[in-house]
Amino acid sequence: MLTGSKTTFKVRQMHPDIKERMLSQSGTNARSRDVFGLRCLPGECVLQRAVMVRKKLTAREGRGWLSGTLFCTQFRVAFVPQDSPKPDDNADPVLLGDHDVALASIEKVVVVGPNRTKLVTPNSSLKFTPEELVLYCRDLRVICFLFDRLTPDTQVIEMTYTIAKTYQPLKPGSVLSFQNAALGSVEMKQFLSNRRRDAHMNWFESVSDWEQELERCGATGWRVSSVNDRFEMSTSLPRFIVVPQKVLDTEMKKSFAHFNEGRIPRWCWRHPRGSDLLRMASFQNNIYHEKDDIRNLELILFGCQSSLCVVVELGEDLPSPADIQLAHSRLRALCLGDISTSVTVPDDKWLSTLEATHWIDYIRSSLKKASEVACLLHGGHLTVALQEAEDRDMSCVVSSLVQVMCDPHCRTQHGFQSLVQKEWVMAGHRFYSRINYHRDNDKEEAPVFLLFLDCVWQLWSQYPSRFQLTDDFLLALHDSIHLPLFSSFLANCQRERCKRSQNLGQSYTPVNGWRDVLHPDSSSDPSDPPLPPVWDWALQYSNQRQARFTQPVPPIPPLQPLLNGNLNTNPDAHRVSLTDTIPGSVFLLSRGTFTCPANLLPWRSSSSGVYRKSHRRAPSSENVPGLERLLKAWALTELPQGLTSSSGPQGPLDPYEPLLPLLMGPCMGLWRECYLRGALHAQAFSHPISANHPHPVERLAREVQQLKDKLAQASTSTDPHPPTKRAEPRRPDTNMNQNTNNGTFLFPASRPQSAGVLRAAAPPTCTNHQTPRGPAPASAPPSRPSHKDNGGSNKHTFLFGHSSVTEARPDQRYCPTPSNAKLPKSNGPSVAS
Repeated sequence: MLTGSKTTFKVRQMHPDIKERMLSQSGTNARSRDVFGLRCLPGECVLQRAVMVRKKLTAREGRGWLSGTLFCTQFRVAFVPQDSPKPDDNADPVLLGDHDVALASIEKVVVVGPNRTKLVTPNSSLKFTPEELVLYCRDLRVICFLFDRLTPDTQVIEMTYTIAKTYQPLKPGSVLSFQNAALGSVEMKQFLSNRRRDAHMNWFESVSDWEQELERCGATGWRVSSVNDRFEMSTSLPRFIVVPQKVLDTEMKKSFAHFNEGRIPRWCWRHPRGSDLLRMASFQNNIYHEKDDIRNLELILFGCQSSLCVVVELGEDLPSPADIQLAHSRLRALCLGDISTSVTVPDDKWLSTLEATHWIDYIRSSLKKASEVACLLHGGHLTVALQEAEDRDMSCVVSSLVQVMCDPHCRTQHGFQSLVQKEWVMAGHRFYSRINYHRDNDKEEAPVFLLFLDCVWQLWSQYPSRFQLTDDFLLALHDSIHLPLFSSFLANCQRERCKRSQNLGQSYTPVNGWRDVLHPDSSSDPSDPPLPPVWDWALQYSNQRQARFTQPVPPIPPLQPLLNGNLNTNPDAHRVSLTDTIPGSVFLLSRGTFTCPANLLPWRSSSSGVYRKSHRRAPSSENVPGLERLLKAWALTELPQGLTSSSGPQGPLDPYEPLLPLLMGPCMGLWRECYLRGALHAQAFSHPISANHPHPVERLAREVQQLKDKLAQASTSTDPHPPTKRAEPRRPDTNMNQNTNNGTFLFPASRPQSAGVLRAAAPPTCTNHQTPRGPAPASAPPSRPSHKDNGGSNKHTFLFGHSSVTEARPDQRYCPTPSNAKLPKSNGPSVAS
């Protein structure tokens, strides 16, 4: 190795032009090729190869170093282990292997030499031979390769510059070149065209898909409208929307002009207790409201509920896209670090620096707002409308979180994929602008979808037994969004996806009306490769990796018979809180309080003369029960008798009770598997640690385990009556919404236990819920959440089995409004009523 050599290496001196190399190696067009042990995609060419390279493994991969060969193609940086099995040519192609990284995912290339580091760019020159190659990725991974002393220096230099030159997005067309490198071959196009979509999930692309969702939720008072079939009413809304059955399409066309971008109130989800969730943009205040328009607007806004509507304002309580982008940038800088600079955060200031990023605060505020909406929907018989200025960012987050909290179907893999398809892809979230694949529009970049995934992970970490999907699935979805190969993320709305897939535009003439014609200036081309959806996991991961996406959960109890679209179980318990409610009342939920401003609905304000003529004097608000009574109605009434646990008559369990998270500081954790997986990789080690030598912390843990085993053996030998069976440690269930005297157990004991055994259970303690993967060591069972005992006997809840004592209903929940809040005066009845 030329340690300390002052020889200068430059790109133009070390290797020929990449295009000439690609042309010289593009003779073979088989479905898959085996080049030096690397299975290439059809049309993929190897640009550079380096032998005797070691890759540093992460903690999830077992730590240590792995020897093999490093490749660089026009699509990826691939690493083939030395003892890897021979690839099967008959198997379907996989875009990325377990040790590969796409060039489009690389953000920075850093080389490490003798006592020096350097950031490598296409125009850089090196005065030393690199010993390590560190790749910083946009998905928060840091991949480290160590070159052996026997690796030729020419291979090391050429590999470094080849990666630095190919990953750089010099212009917007580089994304298309990246897509052609992976999917542009004839064989790959034919392979993708024959792929079948997953039939177990709902794609929400046809009328039948939306009708299937209406039937699943029991929303009998709603219908699917095709008024926006040609995107005439709104270019950002999907082709089909769900509206009340009472509203005709011809009457509804006038309502689009009253909302920003034409995003009118539309149905998202129905709670089994009869509440409906809607989404809408802000009102256009400079529009004159005619009488017929007012009637249609209120029919759309109230939906099937004629008594009460709550408009939830999201703009004041939740962060803006610019705030999310700034917080995520600070989080990346903190978690990744940078060995090319000397700026590091001391350990004693790491947590304070994490708090200063405000990323956890934004997650907490999003979960808090979703908890408020979930409590409102659980009360039953009202309409909750989420309002955002453009209805394309935080409304996607809140509506999705509400359904994850309340609907067990959305906590399965296929249900979650359908939820993202409905509330994000079809609803018009700006994936293409927010992700900023071309890296040319920094003002629009904001990882709103990544904020949502982090919120879901917080719920999963507190309720792991209530989710079928795992954190591996969330991590795979997090990484896939940084790969510009999927149609789900390469457009801002359904209209753009249709134009790209069909290469069609629309023109209007008085004789022929709207017609689909070829757009001469369209950026898409018929020869562009077909982009698969992100839900085709077989293209990205092996079967072993996909098997870790889900975990077994108890079956979801079927819904009870529906009566008029509402859950027909104990209806009188919910009607008592709505008997005195004024028909047509509209309230605004903002900053945790309910108000009734006069200008909430523009057509009800005093400036609207049309509505003032038909306005009826509202009764005094003193006769109206407090709205907080409606919020707590579900907590004060008994559970439906039909929703019981499948394992026994005792222990009623409502599967649609919202999973309200704990939002206190110790209960909100950092997604370690995502944000900290590259932190240790950023350290430059001069010598590799063999896989046979574990980490010092692991060695210390093993020594402690051995000492505990010896103590256990010594105590067993001296005890004349040793226990017949050793208690197995339980993984803590993170259902934290329990009584102060309750303990929660996942499964019951195999036989009834005495009171002494129950009394010996560890009291719960409030800990940081960073649940480790895999079983905990037998000597150190995880601690359970505890609270101070107020003198009463402890009550134990068994989620999936019989209980030896009566189960108490959890009551320690997040309270969205103060109990002493007064209900403001109503802003008037509905015209439709």
